[in-house]
Amino acid sequence: MKEFKPVKTAVIGCGAISGTYLNNCKNRLKIFDLVGCSDIKPERSLAKANEFGIKQMTNEEIYNDPNIELVINTTFPTAHFEISKNVLLAGKNVYSEKMMGISFAEGLELTALAQKKGLLFGCAPDTFLGAGLQTARFILDSGMIGEPIAANALLVRSYHHERFSASDEKCFVYSEGAGIIYDVGCYYLTALVNLLGPINRVSGFATIRGADDRVYMNPDNPDYGKVMTIDSTNITAGAMEFKNGTLCSILTSSEGAGVTTRFAIFGTEGTLDLGDPNEFGSPVTVRSKYGAEIVMPVVHSFSENSWRCIGAADLAYALRNGRKPRASGESALHTLEAAWGIVDGGVYSMTTTCERAEPLKAGYVEYPEMVFDI
Repeated sequence: MKEFKPVKTAVIGCGAISGTYLNNCKNRLKIFDLVGCSDIKPERSLAKANEFGIKQMTNEEIYNDPNIELVINTTFPTAHFEISKNVLLAGKNVYSEKMMGISFAEGLELTALAQKKGLLFGCAPDTFLGAGLQTARFILDSGMIGEPIAANALLVRSYHHERFSASDEKCFVYSEGAGIIYDVGCYYLTALVNLLGPINRVSGFATIRGADDRVYMNPDNPDYGKVMTIDSTNITAGAMEFKNGTLCSILTSSEGAGVTTRFAIFGTEGTLDLGDPNEFGSPVTVRSKYGAEIVMPVVHSFSENSWRCIGAADLAYALRNGRKPRASGESALHTLEAAWGIVDGGVYSMTTTCERAEPLKAGYVEYPEMVFDI
């Protein structure tokens, strides 16, 4: 494996997901030289800085530090656009947690700014780089299920536990621009685009249901007793036509009991059951039209959910290798537009496109970072 100069990196946003990013940047992935972190709440960034032995910084200090090349944006969804824009304006590359913005217009502005500045923009989710979906990519590309003709994505899960949250932040999935299709549906959309290629047209319906029982029930929450308003659609039903001719139905709802998922691609020679795209190592099963069923062995790296951050690592290697990142801004913009089109309703013709990311190499389970060395 070639030796690369580590990419000096800072993290803005020290909420729940930041711990995984900070740990991977500091302790597991050699491509990063993690130097600092910041948060709107100084006590949170101080705690993370002390935990990982890095510098507590302000956003402005990160923007103005000439040595920092990459900023990982793990702020609240409504802050993604502003933070990422400021990072790009400061001349730094950026990797954002999902989604890149709360509107398609914000996504367009960010990708255009990155292109104008000659900077790399990357965006979660990166589970499509995990062992499960990379195995699925190999199966599909090898022709094992023949020509893909249809797909189905079903996601129903409950967020009722959020009523008990002691956090003083609004429940993530009920915030503007962060409804279920954006929050978790994007995992399905990103996986589908990586497997099947770009989308041609979408159509759909979206609604808000079940808002009357959302009351904060934890006495420690500052909003205890208040109604938890829903500012983003929480049930969507959509259809997609991919440019390769595959048709797909997608249903997402945050108004259910527990978690119910189904994710499959149907081909002329068999069916590919993809498991849960919100996981890195969900089992992948092939069912042939003659009745054979095979649970595919794991020969790709990154099978644990603790690997969230590998999209940012791939971007850092892309920066050193002069190539495109796999979890690219173009792909994120394309999936954001698809979700936006489904929520908007009617039949919507996509205005963006993207390339399928290069697959990762198999056979490096014990040396996972080597798969980025291209």
